[in-house]
Amino acid sequence: MSSRSELTIPDLAGKRILVTGASAGIGAAVALGFLGQGARVAIHYGANRAGAERVAAGAPDRAVVLDGDMADLADTERVVHEAARLLGGLDGIVNNAGNMLGRIPTEAATADHFDRVVDLNARSVWQATITAVPYLRQAGGGFIINTTSVAARNGGGQGAVLYAAAKSFVSNLTRGHAKEFVADGIRVNAVAPGVIQTALHDRYTPADLLSAQVGTIPMGRAGTPEECVGAYLFLASKELSGYLTGQVIEVNGGQLML
Repeated sequence: MSSRSELTIPDLAGKRILVTGASAGIGAAVALGFLGQGARVAIHYGANRAGAERVAAGAPDRAVVLDGDMADLADTERVVHEAARLLGGLDGIVNNAGNMLGRIPTEAATADHFDRVVDLNARSVWQATITAVPYLRQAGGGFIINTTSVAARNGGGQGAVLYAAAKSFVSNLTRGHAKEFVADGIRVNAVAPGVIQTALHDRYTPADLLSAQVGTIPMGRAGTPEECVGAYLFLASKELSGYLTGQVIEVNGGQLML
């Protein structure tokens, strides 16, 4: 992996940014996108250290790698504090870590599965945000970008109802926090990817189900992680989106039109 070398959004250069869940998929593409704009990036991973290190290799002088279980509140706090320490503060955070953790029908879901899905996809966003906000205040303001999903609007696919509900929490948390932190100069927005070809679908979505989902997309195909990056860079740049907060940008090939 390598980051883009051409700087096209000048106000992102030098920004100190934590991207959670950045060892693969959308998170990795986003971290590389920020590195390509000259930012300093803390690349968080849960288990895939090799993937995180490949991302960091795109700009080793401006990237740091750190691990942590984002389903664990104490670990989530530690990740944010460690990122701020390693980068010398924070100008922005991308709350991207998440996973459906299997396609399990509601009546078959255990209490443990419920807790794990909600802690990873919803509560971690809450905890990472409240831990990061003091650092953003110290920086004179900044940005928070949450990764939600088209599932937050359509209820999710087969066996993914709980994941969809957790992502709905993230979308509404985005709007509420946008109001709560605006006085601090902190803009809070979200990106809602649709069907993006990542390891998540490789692992949890059977070919026939994926084909059915793609069949609902006007563009006629799944997206790529790289096609999501522009939305994150746009939302991070005060120069490009300084009057934009509390918004959810849908990146789904037309699958959902508001």
